[in-house]
Amino acid sequence: MEKYFKNITNKIKENLPDDVEALKIDVKQNFQSAIDAKIKKLDLVTREEFEIQEEVLKRTREKLEKLEEQLNSLEIDNKK
Repeated sequence: MEKYFKNITNKIKENLPDDVEALKIDVKQNFQSAIDAKIKKLDLVTREEFEIQEEVLKRTREKLEKLEEQLNSLEIDNKK
């Protein structure tokens, strides 16, 4: 998503006249700052963070399934 916004910023910069280089730099910095602020407000996570949490959830599910099997086994033994 960030890459998408950077592309937009670069296209805007490229379409400004060359004689306003200082303005181009200023516009790019202002757009980039505004985009970065909006992205931070979205409270997004990186792909790496997502994958780590996905793995933690997978292991938690596996442990839960094992515990459920143990509980079922104990309940069956208890009924005998």
